[in-house]
Amino acid sequence: MTHEDLPVVMDIERTTFPVDAWSEAMLRGELADQPRTRHYVVAEVGDRVVGYAGLAAAGDQADVQTIAVLADHRRAGVGTALMDALLAEAVRRGAVSVFLEVRADNPPAQAMYERFGFRRLGLRRRYYDDGTDAITMVKDLGPRHGDMGGGA
Repeated sequence: MTHEDLPVVMDIERTTFPVDAWSEAMLRGELADQPRTRHYVVAEVGDRVVGYAGLAAAGDQADVQTIAVLADHRRAGVGTALMDALLAEAVRRGAVSVFLEVRADNPPAQAMYERFGFRRLGLRRRYYDDGTDAITMVKDLGPRHGDMGGGA
């Protein structure tokens, strides 16, 4: 994702998350940290951006910052492709775990994350702007490359 993608990304953001959409300034801040600690990607069908996703990574931990797909492109593999890209980047950066928050009232997203091997970790009460709880989830990626798991 680049700054040139922001107008269409912001349209998707506001459509997908009408109650608690990120501001353009927030997304600009995320892009400013690319590639140091952030990795943002867009999904295109033809020449149209239909989704985007972002990852924060530091040390051996990564966090899915956001993932959104236009409603008319859901259940067509776009979200899967975006999540595959984020997980591949997490591995490339040496992460051993990936965390995320998902709305407690969004079972389809929860199911997608479970298909990717995420497991429920906990609950953040009233996490979202409208008071909805967030379920925290984690996916273990395994030891860092070259780490044989033995003691010293």
